[in-house]
Amino acid sequence: MATASLTTEEQQALTVFQDTVIKPSMEKLVILDFWAEWCEPCKQLTPILEKIVAQYADRGVLLAKIDVDVEKFIASQFQIRSIPTVYAMFQGQPVADLTRVRTESELMKMLDELLEKLPVQGSGDAGIPPEQLAAMIVAAEEALGNNEAPAAFEIYRQILTVLPDNMDAVSGMVRSMVALGEAEKAQEMLDQLSDEQKKETAISRAQNAITLAAESKTPDELEGLRNSYAQNPEDGGSAFELANALFAGGMRDEAADILLASIAHDRDWNEGAARIRLLEIFELVGLTDPWTAQNRRKLSAILFG
Repeated sequence: MATASLTTEEQQALTVFQDTVIKPSMEKLVILDFWAEWCEPCKQLTPILEKIVAQYADRGVLLAKIDVDVEKFIASQFQIRSIPTVYAMFQGQPVADLTRVRTESELMKMLDELLEKLPVQGSGDAGIPPEQLAAMIVAAEEALGNNEAPAAFEIYRQILTVLPDNMDAVSGMVRSMVALGEAEKAQEMLDQLSDEQKKETAISRAQNAITLAAESKTPDELEGLRNSYAQNPEDGGSAFELANALFAGGMRDEAADILLASIAHDRDWNEGAARIRLLEIFELVGLTDPWTAQNRRKLSAILFG
């Protein structure tokens, strides 16, 4: 391609593409996903790509996503006519068209076949490229958010095999274990960390998961807490205990509503315990999660409205 005739914007797009796709493809198998925000089939396929590519990361498979509305120049070079369009790239060239792949099993079969034929270098001994690490963590967090704890656990296990001191992965592994009902083992894992590592925000998030999991109640116990709260909804202690149990049981909407109501009634109860617990829940769910953003706005309206 003659670059002299390119605009500055096109040259920048090409440079980014070379850094994120072409160069990595010299040693890795890069799955190139052309998509757009408005594309419904893309929204179904992309999570499958993210999940499976994350599982194949240690075998040298990467995922690169190209938004055709943003990267119009790159899309035009590949003559993209419809989306989703998915290619496997190796050593700077497309080696397979994966566009028709729609299931996890189909994608895994295709990747296995390609990896048998191509001299792709795995990541096991060379670390994980930053862009792939970020994609793996996103895939794992989405799996946790979708109640797919086993898948999240496996992704974090792969990361820690290569990067045992990655605290985001340690946090994710702990939270996956909590979701799998292994809170005691999760606590043992945190106990092995150094004092400095325990101070990191990611680890605080993991500890919150264990703390809240301990509030889980049996159906009869939960019903008793509901009755106590119903009799005196302005009692901070009843509200706090019920909210904890609800969140531990996966009923985060109701838990947040009760904490917000308690804060609105008496924000200073027990030195602001309801507000602190709500902020801990926000951190656990994820500060960029839409649910967190929505409830943050509600909290701000109570505190500053």
